[in-house]
Amino acid sequence: MQNDRVGYLAAKGFDTELRDELERHGVHVNAIRGRLLLADGYHPAAWAQNIWLDPVFLPVSSIGNAVKALKAIQRNWHLHPTGNYRRAALIEQQLPPVKHKAMTFGEPAPQSPLGSWTLWESDMLLASAACSSPFPDGEVRFVEDKANPPSRAYLKLWEVFTVTGVKPDKGDLCIDLGASPGGWTWVLASLGAHVFSIDKSPLELSVASMDNVDFCQGSGFGLDPETVGQADWLFSDMACYPDRLLRTVLRWLEHGAALNYVCTIKLQGKTDHDIVQSLGEIPGSKLMHLSCNKHELTWINLAQWRSRSQSGIDAARPLRSIA
Repeated sequence: MQNDRVGYLAAKGFDTELRDELERHGVHVNAIRGRLLLADGYHPAAWAQNIWLDPVFLPVSSIGNAVKALKAIQRNWHLHPTGNYRRAALIEQQLPPVKHKAMTFGEPAPQSPLGSWTLWESDMLLASAACSSPFPDGEVRFVEDKANPPSRAYLKLWEVFTVTGVKPDKGDLCIDLGASPGGWTWVLASLGAHVFSIDKSPLELSVASMDNVDFCQGSGFGLDPETVGQADWLFSDMACYPDRLLRTVLRWLEHGAALNYVCTIKLQGKTDHDIVQSLGEIPGSKLMHLSCNKHELTWINLAQWRSRSQSGIDAARPLRSIA
């Protein structure tokens, strides 16, 4: 970042949560246009769907002048409209086209930089060549599998594995807490991992019958990490209060019972920023609002990130720079 100005694009419907998160970390918001917040200072905000890392104001005298100014910086741009919609659309039409088709799971995340811009005033662009996400507005779209997974929750793991570039290897032992009806178990088993799933409710039969799935009926909280030995991955998409999730993962971390963690923080009522912050402060952690998350965040903690954190490398930097 070449200046202290940063743009934070809130996840849809969660601009209040984003502003509260930034203010808690001493980042002052100077201006707001829709769900785009302009502030002084960087924080790896969980409630930001995308972060404009180096936004600059560019005065423009015409549509052609605006197009020329953006092209002079780089080729690939995505318009996030915040006003002056017709004029912004005319500028967008003259920029090189960038295809944003839905991804097939297994494809790597785009490597080409994708800048973001908006027409802040009729004669003023706000543009950032560098963003935290290579996806338009930080939203990942997939060609969905509408036949095999028992719920759309599978899209969360598809996104996590795509944006981090890390996923379970064939034969890895994965624990899926609160697995029913089996969306996450289906993803993990489809990757060739051996999945131990636990829930009070049964898995869908099509998932439970997969060769590399073992199911135990019971509470995900009742599984004692001391009895597991060491799993390669611990997953949880359980509906539970955030403080209970925090206690659970701390227990697993204390016993060294899993190498890598992916857990959904289900937020009920008022957002519990204290618990979210506590999870984010665990070394090697990253908090994200996934494209299909609702009032929830995803906590990711990887063994390689913990190692980097212990070496003084910030695992909370934009994922494109650490994956």
